[in-house]
Amino acid sequence: MTPAETWASGVRTPYGMAFSPSGELWEVEHGPRGGDELNLIEKGKNYGWPLVSYGQNYNGVPIAKPDTRPDLAKPALYWVPVIAPGNLMFYKGTQTFPQWNGSGLLGGMATMTLNRIVFDGHGGAKPAERWNVGKRIRDVEQGPDGSLWMLEDANPGALIHVTPRVSGSR
Repeated sequence: MTPAETWASGVRTPYGMAFSPSGELWEVEHGPRGGDELNLIEKGKNYGWPLVSYGQNYNGVPIAKPDTRPDLAKPALYWVPVIAPGNLMFYKGTQTFPQWNGSGLLGGMATMTLNRIVFDGHGGAKPAERWNVGKRIRDVEQGPDGSLWMLEDANPGALIHVTPRVSGSR
């Protein structure tokens, strides 16, 4: 492939890609021994791997931090220690979980969590909430009714249905 055929480079191990409600393409990836990333993917950008990372090489050889290379795109978010992202999806709906409309949701396999990210529509993102679910969450998807379905990464695994808490229940 030639550079003209390459949309973006320097992505390490993408585990999820999704378009935000504003049309931005976002990607989550596993970093080496730390440094999992959330990136806004844009044409022609280099996201740094293997030149820079917030993680460490498995063999102990240091990796330069992204701040040392202004010519490379920095992640919008990164996690040290890792969360080991499972996938990325954007919640669209105003009935089941209206407060999440437009938010990104991703599973955390290492942290055994469901993570909500808010996006500003201009390339910025920040963590909003993290819920411990006690399972390695590989995939999160939205059902037609607005509820969530999460897939556990285990043997045997589980399909977990997430609905709003009914008032007065635990």
